[in-house]
Amino acid sequence: MLLLCNYYITYRCNAYCNFCHFGDHSKFKNTPFADLDIFKKNVSELSQIGVKFIDLTGGEPLLHKDVDKMALFAKSLKMQTSITTNCLLYPKYAERLAGNVNLLHFSLDSPVEDEHNAIRNIACYKKVFESIEIAKSLNEYPDILFTVTNETYKKLPEMHDIAIKQDLVLLVNPVFSYFNNPGLNDEALDYIEEYCEGKPNIYLNKAFIRIRKNGGNNTEKPSCKAVSRVIVISPNNEIVLPCYHLGNKLLPIDKPIKELREEETINYYRQNEGKFDFCSGCTINCYFEPSFAFPLNYLSVLSMSSKFRYGYHKLIKQNIKKILFRKTINHNEV
Repeated sequence: MLLLCNYYITYRCNAYCNFCHFGDHSKFKNTPFADLDIFKKNVSELSQIGVKFIDLTGGEPLLHKDVDKMALFAKSLKMQTSITTNCLLYPKYAERLAGNVNLLHFSLDSPVEDEHNAIRNIACYKKVFESIEIAKSLNEYPDILFTVTNETYKKLPEMHDIAIKQDLVLLVNPVFSYFNNPGLNDEALDYIEEYCEGKPNIYLNKAFIRIRKNGGNNTEKPSCKAVSRVIVISPNNEIVLPCYHLGNKLLPIDKPIKELREEETINYYRQNEGKFDFCSGCTINCYFEPSFAFPLNYLSVLSMSSKFRYGYHKLIKQNIKKILFRKTINHNEV
């Protein structure tokens, strides 16, 4: 069952992060932006076959001039939307995005301004905090996304302090091994796991830590469901198989997606998901999060318990704040 669409609306970025291959602008500067009409057609078809979640991703998704229209359209189909941004352009789009993004993530890589800017190779630290204030003024409650590396994991307490002060959730995103990044070492994994246990305003999917400690995906008994749970669409209107990061097959969307999903090519990748040689040791969060949904096993239980705590904060605490915010606005208008 398909759960999630990772829709790459652009491969371009306006930062140069040293842990992300999109930071190499020479590879992506001439790549296209996803066409809005094609996006609507694809997302309508995805909705009809049961996809409930769509991540509008990149690159930097806010470089797409129609990103707000895309979020609004997905919402109109009752899909849950998510966007992760470095915040350089969020002030420009904030009002247009307000109310249409269920999971809004602001990337912050260090509590220290100079270190964050050095990691991103662009001055965007202040933009994150400016964006937080703008979002709150619009009754939006973004998460702070901390991509943890071997160089920054000991900054976790300070990052948590920022989240507590802002009354937002800190998403702890363990960097994964792909391209030139080696992933997290055992010392970092132990530290992260111990620090996050039981603390408020912090979300760590425990299954992410466990699969890393187990050596990543085992091709003999794969945990990855990248093809059966996730569909990846490129700005060029292609399905990327088996996933974006390890993709070695591009399938043009030249017929209804439901028909494509039943073709031999996708069946081949579905039957072999997590079993290819290049899948050995994989820990790519984008695909394991939906892979852990079911069937029920040890990793899915770990993932579920983490999500319950996150859901409490997002669905209960923040919804209460939104209700109080609206009441305050209505009272002031009377």
